[in-house]
Amino acid sequence: MRIAQVANFYGPRSGGLRTALHALGRGYVDAGDDVLLIVPGDEDREHVAPHGRVVTLHSPLVPGTGGYRAITRLGAVTDALEAFRPDALEVSDRTTLAGLGPWARGRGIAAAFVAHERVDGVLASALRGAAPRRVERLARAHTERIAARFETIVATTAYAGAELTAVGARVETVPLGVDLDRFHPRFASARTRRRHAPDEVPLLVLASRLSREKRPGLAIDAVRVLAARGRPVRLVVAGAGPLARPLRRAASGLPVELVGFVSDRAEFASLLASADVVIAPGPIETFGLAALEALASGTPVVVNAASALPEVVGEAGLAAAGTPEAFADAIEAMLARDGRDKRLAARARAVRFPWEATVARMRALHARALAGAR
Repeated sequence: MRIAQVANFYGPRSGGLRTALHALGRGYVDAGDDVLLIVPGDEDREHVAPHGRVVTLHSPLVPGTGGYRAITRLGAVTDALEAFRPDALEVSDRTTLAGLGPWARGRGIAAAFVAHERVDGVLASALRGAAPRRVERLARAHTERIAARFETIVATTAYAGAELTAVGARVETVPLGVDLDRFHPRFASARTRRRHAPDEVPLLVLASRLSREKRPGLAIDAVRVLAARGRPVRLVVAGAGPLARPLRRAASGLPVELVGFVSDRAEFASLLASADVVIAPGPIETFGLAALEALASGTPVVVNAASALPEVVGEAGLAAAGTPEAFADAIEAMLARDGRDKRLAARARAVRFPWEATVARMRALHARALAGAR
C-alpha cells in the first residue's frame, strides 16, 4: 500500500503525536508499504527517514502553544498527495486539515481520521470560564463535522472515541503502542537516580508538555501537600512548553527540579526506569504514551481519573481525582506497595501494547477501507 500521513502540531518536541507517527511509519515501511508524512515546520523541505519520506511545509506559529505550527497551505498538501498517489490517508488533525476527508473521498482514497484528543476537553481548557452548555454545543458541532467528513474514524481508547460515538460515528479503537526495547527496566540506573534524589528519598517524575491542558501544576501542588505532611519526595519535571516559567516560580522552595525537554532518548529512558513513581496529571489525555513508556520501564504510574489513562494502565497504576490531595494520597499509596511486585506488574501491563499490533490493525483497517472505496 501507499500510505500518507498528515498532521499538525508536530515538531521536535511534540511528544506523543510525533512518536506515534514515526512508529507507525516505520512499521508500514517494514511491512513493505510506501509512506509519506506531511507536517508543518519553519521552512519547506523534504527528506527520507526510516519512517518514510517526510515533506515539511512552512507554516505559521499558533499563538499560545509554545512553538506549535499549523499548515494553512492546503493546496501544497494536496499537491504533495497528488504526486504521491496514496491508497490510504491518515489525518491526525481537527483544524486546517479536516477538509482532506472529502478531498480523498472524491478521489477514491481511503481516508481515516485519527483522534488524538477530545475536542470537548480542549475547548473546556481553552475557554476557561465559559458556560458548560456553550462548550458542549461547540464540541458537538465540531464533532459532527468531523464524523461527516471521514468514512473511517480511529480512536486510541474508548474515552478518545466517546464524543464521536455520541454523534453516531462508527469508531474503530486502535490502541497505540510502546517501544519495549527502548523502554525497559534494565535501564534503571543508580547514577541517574542519585543525580536527582538521595537513596532514601522517593523519586517522582512528570514527563509532559508544560501546557494548560496537561495540568502539570497539579503534580507540583501534590508535592506541596506531601511536604506539608512531612513526606520527603523529589519531583523531576521533564518537559517544555508555555507554562515553564510560571511552573518554575510555583516550584520555588519545593523539592522540585525542572530539567526541560530531555532530547537524549537513552537519558529519558533511564530517568523513567530509575523513578519510583511517574505522575500523569492531565485530565483530557486520550492515551498517554509517556505513562505507557513508564510502565514499559517497570515504573508504576499515578494518573488522572478523568482521563483515558485508567483504561490504559489498568492495575499497574492508580487513578486519582484531579486535586492535589487526591494525587498526594495516590502517590503515598503507590509508594507503600511492594517494590518488586509493582515493577513486575508495570512491565507486564506494557507488553500488552507492542507497536507491531498497532501497525497490523491500522494496515487491516486501511485495506478494508480501500476495498470499500474501490
